[in-house]
Amino acid sequence: MKKMNTSCKILALLTSAALFISSAAARIVTDETGHTAEVPDSLNRILITNIYPLPSVLTLYLNSADKIIGIHPSSMAAAQNGLLSEIYPDITKANTGFMKGNVLNIESVLKLKPDVVLVNAADKQSLSKLEAAGIPTVAFSTSAQKYDAVRTYKSWIKTLDELFPDHAKADKASKYAENVKALIEERTKSIAPQNRKKVLWIYQNQNNKVTTSGKNFFGQYWAEAVGAKNVSESIPAKTANAQVNMEQIYSWNPDVILITNFTPDTAENLIKNPLWAPISAVKNKEVYKLPLGFYRTYTPSADSPVLLYWLAKKIYPEQFKDIDLNNEARKYYREVFGIELTNEQLKKLFEPKPMKISTPTPGAA
Repeated sequence: MKKMNTSCKILALLTSAALFISSAAARIVTDETGHTAEVPDSLNRILITNIYPLPSVLTLYLNSADKIIGIHPSSMAAAQNGLLSEIYPDITKANTGFMKGNVLNIESVLKLKPDVVLVNAADKQSLSKLEAAGIPTVAFSTSAQKYDAVRTYKSWIKTLDELFPDHAKADKASKYAENVKALIEERTKSIAPQNRKKVLWIYQNQNNKVTTSGKNFFGQYWAEAVGAKNVSESIPAKTANAQVNMEQIYSWNPDVILITNFTPDTAENLIKNPLWAPISAVKNKEVYKLPLGFYRTYTPSADSPVLLYWLAKKIYPEQFKDIDLNNEARKYYREVFGIELTNEQLKKLFEPKPMKISTPTPGAA
């Protein structure tokens, strides 16, 4: 009887959702995977599943969090620790109870009555549940662009232009990102292969068991984009599965160590740790914690063009000594998203405090 009551509840919710969705004028949207969805002409209730950076991108894109009714708990954790909740406090009102890990509770989703659900393209189970419930879904991928973070960011903005044509920003965002890339490529192209800095990424670190970036993750792209060499590029493991020990790191002897915001590690702690003392990057104090902007900057995000500048300046300070990071960041957020950052907010971006880490599922970033 209990099982029958639950089934009746879901059926009633499905009927209610179908009536709610069909009552609005509709149009066809094609996402970056080629999937088409019929969405209401006016989108006022948007739910985002386990594509963790996307709530920050959408909020900046709309310059508001008012339409976002639900986000993943990992997205919320990042929002509360970065600039997103400070500038857009309404994001903290979004529901997070509809999903735990990669498990979507379709009954909870139906109760929220979303106009559209933005979903991780790799999460086929959630896509199937949502489509079976008759809820419009638009997929976003972190890997479709071969872990090229900037191309991924541009692709997401292009899809958002389809969903929100009145807010179109793809041309502006793409042009800005391409200009940054071109400047960096021009200044680093003459660096001889043997002189290119060797970079180690610390994605996560538990008791000196380091998860880094192999050739199939974002670290490979970021290193190549600024003319550096990813020391772990020979590791074929995809996403956050490239684990290495200290002996391997000693043999690589990186010139620069870059620490993501997916680990509580800080540059200061690493430099003080005697296990890391023999490494060139530690000896020369070229260990850096990545900025924490509107999301964790290692992944594709609205912060990606700013991270390109930051990486270039940290890895090759002489080639980029004329670049003022505060001025470039302020200019970028203003010109593309209409946001004016204060000096204090820029300091928080480039000098992030340690944050409580909730480990995202690999692939969702």
